[in-house]
Amino acid sequence: MKPSNLLSTVKLPGFMSFIAVAFINAMVDLGHKIIIQNTIFKIYDDQTQVALTAVVNGLILLPFIFLFTPAGFLSDRFSKPFIMRISAFSAIIITLLITLAYYQGWFVFAFFMTLILAIQSAIYSPAKYGYIRQLGGDAHLSPANGFIQATTIVAILTGIIVFTVLFEWLLLDQTYHNEATLIRHIAPAGWLLVILSVVEWRLACRLADINVSYSSHQFPWKDYVKGHLLKTNVKHLKTNSIIWYSVLGLSFFWGISQTFLAVFPAFAKIVLAENNTMIIQGLLACSGIGIVVGSMAAGAGEKGHIKTSFIPVGAVGMSIILFIIPALHTVSEFAAAIFSFGLFGGLFIIPLNALIQLHSPEQHLGTILAGNNWVQNIVMTACLVITFLAAQAMLSSKLILMALPIITSLLACFVWQRSKQARYT
Repeated sequence: MKPSNLLSTVKLPGFMSFIAVAFINAMVDLGHKIIIQNTIFKIYDDQTQVALTAVVNGLILLPFIFLFTPAGFLSDRFSKPFIMRISAFSAIIITLLITLAYYQGWFVFAFFMTLILAIQSAIYSPAKYGYIRQLGGDAHLSPANGFIQATTIVAILTGIIVFTVLFEWLLLDQTYHNEATLIRHIAPAGWLLVILSVVEWRLACRLADINVSYSSHQFPWKDYVKGHLLKTNVKHLKTNSIIWYSVLGLSFFWGISQTFLAVFPAFAKIVLAENNTMIIQGLLACSGIGIVVGSMAAGAGEKGHIKTSFIPVGAVGMSIILFIIPALHTVSEFAAAIFSFGLFGGLFIIPLNALIQLHSPEQHLGTILAGNNWVQNIVMTACLVITFLAAQAMLSSKLILMALPIITSLLACFVWQRSKQARYT
């Protein structure tokens, strides 16, 4: 990213406070998920581990599917900073309940609270992405999206490191026989979730309301329940082919990524004969580092310019890396390959996100962004359901991984053809 463009984006009024809120929100969401996934990793193996990991990831996605319409409506109807403040405050209550579950050894309840925390995120997400355009306007869309994507990934990396190290440290010299006894040992980690939620809420209170008009319409509950509203809102995505194909491209990427995240820990546990969650989560974190690098590269350039040529490059690159991964056998080889996958992923997703925001009418931006989330999460959930069924059918983690590059290659061909339509900038 050019220094002048970088500096002008950073200097946008309220931008750094907004980045801080996004950072902590992602870290809180990730923290609880890491604790649950690490617990599953410690207790179960291969197919059962893959199946349960797919379920917990599915719980995170479901609210984004069912709350698509209300979340978009709230983002268009009310001030986006107001939505973020309310979401941050609710996270305090949720993390307190999660901490209680840890101390009581209520693993099933803690597992279920993953869904509740995801509901908070589903409402928060369209307000967050809509606020990007309000802060920077069209001229800063690409660099601002690069910043928010990089911030989210850095938060995820930080969360992986902090909560995994804390998880292993709290289990040091401890004995456990099941999920209940294990989470009692790591219960103090819950207080970190609470503290982060409080800080997020305080920072969200600093976000200024941008002087834009908001819809005054009331939410049509009858149409929502009957599904009419969903059909109407999905049509907003299809009114512009650039928006629609960008949404599909993002959806396929995150669907493939979800499957990889669900399957790889079980595969690596067998290949590397490794039971330390810090090693496995560290390898997965390499993808996040790659996405940060790719995101910053894709956000570079002149103001208002979106590098659509990176879209097919990213898709092809991801396909090649996924073909290589099942044949690897060492930690260093996995680290290099997963970093490369993230790098190409960053090049792929940033231009697509920017295209969606650039071509969305301001009055429908919240709904379109929520619709983008909805389609993405439908695809991700479908991928996780297929992964779960494959695990139930006793397919090994290696066989599932070997199927991913074939799917990604089809995605590369699709995006290569359709992205040409987006080359208006």
